Amino acid sequence: MNLFTAIIVYLLIFWTALFCVLPWGNQRDPNEKTGNMTGAPKVARIKEKFIVTAILSAVIWGIVFALIELEIIDFFEIARSMTQEDYGS
Repeated sequence: MNLFTAIIVYLLIFWTALFCVLPWGNQRDPNEKTGNMTGAPKVARIKEKFIVTAILSAVIWGIVFALIELEIIDFFEIARSMTQEDYGS
């Protein structure tokens, strides 16, 4: 995996993990103020969620990197088999 691919894979994992982490621990604000959405959280804790997401993404990326480098997952073979299925060769 080259550097560009590694960065793109990390960003994809980060973005997906962020949407999984964002709802964690949210509580609605019982004192609704004018201009606020009714479902807006009382305390968003965005900084903490970004840190958790970065750590979680790094762990998942490490697993994916190891699977690719140890050739447990061979994307070239998967692409070849998909091509053969498409063209019947």
